Amino acid sequence: MLTTVDHVQLAAPPGSEDLLRAFYADVLGMTEIPKPPLLAARGGCWFRAGAVELHLGIEEDFRPARKAHPGLRVTDIAAYAARLEAGGVRVEWDERLPGRRRFYSSDPVGNRLEFLV
Repeated sequence: MLTTVDHVQLAAPPGSEDLLRAFYADVLGMTEIPKPPLLAARGGCWFRAGAVELHLGIEEDFRPARKAHPGLRVTDIAAYAARLEAGGVRVEWDERLPGRRRFYSSDPVGNRLEFLV
């Protein structure tokens, strides 16, 4: 029986770790968590905010996920959108989901992210 999602993994190009850290830690406010040593040798980085974990794995033939995406719940969506915009990140509001407020954005390597309440 499934109980919860442990983490979501997104791909990233080789050498993008500093860009990812600046975005996921500094802009989104997540905390970088250490990867186990055997996995750390592959590159990439992992982040956590509360119970949410995002893993960014290095992929040699990287192509950003432009449709597939994690849906991340936030508490104050307007403030969170403003936080991203202040960090120079584009926010695209989407009103097509009845009863929910949400917007889409992309990380610095082009992966799509959804934020919603």
